[in-house]
Amino acid sequence: MSDYDLLELPNGIRVLHKQVLHTKIAHCGFLLDIGSRDERPEQQGLAHFWEHMAFKGTEKRKSFHILNRLETVGGELNAYTTKEKICFYASLLSTHFERAFELLTDLTFNSVFPEKEIEKERGVILEEMAMYNDAPEDAIVDDFDEVVFGNHALGHNILGTRESVSGFQQADFFNFLKENVRTDRLVFSSVSNLPFTEVKRLAEKFLAPLPAKLGARPRTPFGSYQRVERVESRPISQAHCLIGGPAYAIGDKRRIPFFMLTNLLGGPGMNSRLNLAVREKYGLVYTIDATYAPYTDTGSFGIYFGTEKKQVKRTIQLIMKELKLLREKSLSTTQLHVVKQQLMGQLAMAEESNSGLMQLLAKSTLDLGRVESLNDIFELIKGITAAELRELANDVLHEDYLSLLEYVPQGK
Repeated sequence: MSDYDLLELPNGIRVLHKQVLHTKIAHCGFLLDIGSRDERPEQQGLAHFWEHMAFKGTEKRKSFHILNRLETVGGELNAYTTKEKICFYASLLSTHFERAFELLTDLTFNSVFPEKEIEKERGVILEEMAMYNDAPEDAIVDDFDEVVFGNHALGHNILGTRESVSGFQQADFFNFLKENVRTDRLVFSSVSNLPFTEVKRLAEKFLAPLPAKLGARPRTPFGSYQRVERVESRPISQAHCLIGGPAYAIGDKRRIPFFMLTNLLGGPGMNSRLNLAVREKYGLVYTIDATYAPYTDTGSFGIYFGTEKKQVKRTIQLIMKELKLLREKSLSTTQLHVVKQQLMGQLAMAEESNSGLMQLLAKSTLDLGRVESLNDIFELIKGITAAELRELANDVLHEDYLSLLEYVPQGK
């Protein structure tokens, strides 16, 4: 992607902007290279708690004023936390872009974590945990991380534990920010019809005065992996299963080929191999999909499905049959062409979302030090061979390598 602008301020903060003339909406936000994997054991859940608390008060605003600032002009303000990132972002009419830029800067860098708000939000997060526990299709994803990554921080639930969340105090938030925030490891990104000169002016107004905070913040790499099989009885009516294991890191040259292999196996298309083999042919599941999440030093691959308890074994057999087929039989020239065309079409449509594009600009910059253009990705996809995909299947998609987590209904 060559048609974007980049500004690096003296304090290390990078500002990216893509001008899209046909829109009246501005999407902008901060992406910080901080996530749940950066927490110490006693800090589990603190990154996510910070994401919540950023909206609860700054040095010059109370919670009501933060929430009301963009809503009154029809805008939206939101945030999320992942294993390696925290994002604060907004969408609104571009005529109010400065309002969003200033507010996002304020809540990202000037939060004061009022003690009364900590107590209230603690209850909200505990309720969020209960909600996830009541949704097995969500809970199994978090529990599977523990199966794959064990005691490593990547295996910890982003929400934390009830014990850890119940103990956080104001000082814990300030200490976490002091330990982890680095101005050269965060990005402000925007997509709007505004010229870059306006974005640059506001960046120099709001971001340039911030003090530089540089220095290494190393992450503990994930070590050895051991295959695990775990079956848990739960008060549910349907069985839920996840099969998978570690995969390739963000910087690995096999990342995009493996993403394509995952897409072929269980991507969003109704013609994915697992959907055709398990749902369409036998009607055993409503949902079955394969996902791949790359991290700094490793990755995570998983196949999820839900079915009747009595159909679990049969469904797993069908999945293993498809994996074996990928390991033993290379795609034909026609099959490989179709897989490439499908993935390129999906990626092109994803870039039509300006909000997603804004986040992609930031994430690619933090993870790779550059923005991957769609054309560059297309060229990489076009160069993938059937032999390469088969090699990846033999490396990752082997039943002796993949772990298994099952939630099964209690009782008979």
